[in-house]
Amino acid sequence: MAEGKKGGVHQLSPRPGKRLGLKKSSGQSVKTGNILVRQRGNKFYPGNGVGMGKDFTLFALRDGIMEFKTRLGKKIIQIAKN
Repeated sequence: MAEGKKGGVHQLSPRPGKRLGLKKSSGQSVKTGNILVRQRGNKFYPGNGVGMGKDFTLFALRDGIMEFKTRLGKKIIQIAKN
């Protein structure tokens, strides 16, 4: 007779997501310091009025309206003046 219960596979609870992706959409007005995109690597590149953090986060450097552009096959995010 077995002395203890048979061990089963331990189910880990699902881990929460990292909340990556677009935080503002094209045509939306943004203020200085607003986060525009959280990403891993360069899916989107910064254009005029947009800065990039060390974790590839894109943020607004000035107030305006967010726009998407394509330059040399790369997706650019820029801030147009109001």
